[in-house]
Amino acid sequence: MPDAPAQPSPQPQAADPPDGASAQRRGKRGNRSGWSTGACAAAAATAAAQGLATGAVPQQITILLPEGRRPVFPVAESSLVDGVAHAVVVKDAGDDPDVTNGARIAVQVRTLPDAAGTVRLLGGVGIGRVTRAGLGLPVGEAAINPGPRAYIESNLRAAAPALLSRVGLEATLSIADGEILARRTLNARLGILGGLSILGTTGVVYPYSTASFKATVRQGVQVAVAQGERAVCFTTGRRTERYCMETLPDLHEVCFVQMGDFVGAALDAARDAARQGRLDRVLVGGMAGKLAKMAQGLRVTHARKAPIDMARLAELAAHCGATRDLCRRIQEGDTARWVAELAAEAGLSARFHQALVEAAARALARGLAAGTALEVIAFSPEGALLSRTETQVG
Repeated sequence: MPDAPAQPSPQPQAADPPDGASAQRRGKRGNRSGWSTGACAAAAATAAAQGLATGAVPQQITILLPEGRRPVFPVAESSLVDGVAHAVVVKDAGDDPDVTNGARIAVQVRTLPDAAGTVRLLGGVGIGRVTRAGLGLPVGEAAINPGPRAYIESNLRAAAPALLSRVGLEATLSIADGEILARRTLNARLGILGGLSILGTTGVVYPYSTASFKATVRQGVQVAVAQGERAVCFTTGRRTERYCMETLPDLHEVCFVQMGDFVGAALDAARDAARQGRLDRVLVGGMAGKLAKMAQGLRVTHARKAPIDMARLAELAAHCGATRDLCRRIQEGDTARWVAELAAEAGLSARFHQALVEAAARALARGLAAGTALEVIAFSPEGALLSRTETQVG
């Protein structure tokens, strides 16, 4: 994801994934790459500018992306009326489960008679507006990320150099149903309201991109501290976020950051903010499966990356008073939920979950800045608060 400060990914919010074998049984994923909203906007803008320059909007357009790629985009719809050119490109996200896949990204280009050589990019209907600091864009501006802004402008200039020698060009970007699609993203949480962001440093979307989600996690922390908040609460998905919000009503909504499986990215962002003197407290909420992975010291907790260490969980249970037979049964299982159920049957639920959050806290503390207050909270799948622990990172 971006070298420059990025806008949040248009991917859906993280769900709390099943742990263990059930996650490993999912079907194979495709690997076809696609194009970002930024690349599609660049294509539409270039086609419209070429239409102004030549008198006809082309049916397809080639653009230049930052890494040297020259993709060709079909123009789905176009018009040229009264000196205003309009072009639409339909986004193809490849095999990535991007909520903007199939979105109609339109750009309207008109001349600025008294501003020769000027290129102005504006956000229209369906493009979000920045309402909070911390995103790398001025509050009040359209959410057009610096990376795509640069290559949209460079492609637009390359399409109409002679025209730009006489006049300026104003390009207004819009996304059909952008405000509706944005409800399925984290934009509102981060302070981008009214629509989607124009994203894509390289212009390419890779299936199930981890880089984009990690960038969103970092931005969540940046936005929280930019509002003057001194604490963040990392959660593994929608359910744990809801449970944490109910448990921690004094924390502002902006403090809650869905880290999904990317524990390492969350810790890195929190550590950086703490070292800058902007963050004092980190909270982590999760269920047994993810907490067990955190206790193992894993930076990525997805089931495909590493299995749960059942022997370690059996050892924790033994320290809580579990019998040899119970420990044997634990090691025969493959999910932390199984262990939690066995511990409950044996009357060891409270002691086991306390040991689990303490083990997770010890591992998580290694990724945080000294002096940070850390709290880890365990929930049941139904939302019951099972245990919590607080510590100061040494």
